[in-house]
Amino acid sequence: MRRDYFELEVDSVDWVDTDADPSRPHVYIDFHGPDGVLRDRLTDADGDLLDAEATDVAFRLRESHEEDPEAPGVVGVTNRITGEFIVELNEEADDVLRFIRAAREYGESVGDGAGEFAVEIAVDDDVLVTYQKETFLVYDAGGNLMRTESLIPSGVEL
Repeated sequence: MRRDYFELEVDSVDWVDTDADPSRPHVYIDFHGPDGVLRDRLTDADGDLLDAEATDVAFRLRESHEEDPEAPGVVGVTNRITGEFIVELNEEADDVLRFIRAAREYGESVGDGAGEFAVEIAVDDDVLVTYQKETFLVYDAGGNLMRTESLIPSGVEL
């Protein structure tokens, strides 16, 4: 699937730069492409939609973030069982890292210490799935995990 088939919007992240009350960050991914393609990728071998535990969310930088805060990268939602990409779209590092910071701070504000965010995936504004997630992995341009930038719940070993 082409990355330009997807639109990504985020909600509930502006509060991290103000004194506003924390709210769970939410990412909306809307697909505008060939009918059935995304639904097929979101479906398991039994024909059921994948649940949150069967998916992973990650961001892979394509250039150094240290040299360029707006470095380009790719946000991906993958099938945890097969490793297949369900969704891939281009985003800037600063935007993604700000979202992760909001998720981390939201988790701390609700007292469980884990970051928390929601991912909603839709086709032409028709929501297929909504996932509540606590993990968002960040990789550098060389494919190495950036632990300090990633959102990893305590007790999870990678």
